[in-house]
Amino acid sequence: MITVVIASYRYGHLAAHCIESVLAQSKAAERIMFVDDGAGDCSHLPAIYPQVDFILREKNMGTVANFSDMLNRVTTNKCMFIGADNWMRADTIELLSKETADIVTYDIIVTGDLKDKLYARHYGEMKPHQGDYYWSRYMKHHGSMLYNANIAKSVGYAASGGHNSEEDLVLWERMKGAGATVSHVSEGLLYYRRHRENFIKE
Repeated sequence: MITVVIASYRYGHLAAHCIESVLAQSKAAERIMFVDDGAGDCSHLPAIYPQVDFILREKNMGTVANFSDMLNRVTTNKCMFIGADNWMRADTIELLSKETADIVTYDIIVTGDLKDKLYARHYGEMKPHQGDYYWSRYMKHHGSMLYNANIAKSVGYAASGGHNSEEDLVLWERMKGAGATVSHVSEGLLYYRRHRENFIKE
């Protein structure tokens, strides 16, 4: 069983698109949780999507504390986080649920009006694809990996200490260090939107 956690900070103008991409999956998630980390721009969403569990924080907790709290609310054996500015291909959960590894990675389609800035940094790993960029994440981490929730809880989220928190990289390394198995699906399943309100500006 899979829980999808949709995380938002100043993405209220894009979040409905993400929510509907999760609701429209060919195989449904067991539970969908949505968290607004104190931006206050998502209060209109609970009335539209009553099947989603909403946590609308009054104050910003910061990425690591916010993600840690949401992970601790997960009751299924597997979970994945997705930024509310991104969206999933409609068969994502169906494909990932066939994998038995503790961590399942997959590839990313980089889109949005600022996609070229990300390509300028990672052009060695990305290639043009249908007007966007295809980013292979073969046996590499990213923020929307599917993972074993119990192992993740045992090692926890933490910041990397760099310019950006890179909490997904820390979780990846900690889980592998705890013996987590890894598999990869060679499909571009996550549409990663680079846009002018991105929390990570670089």
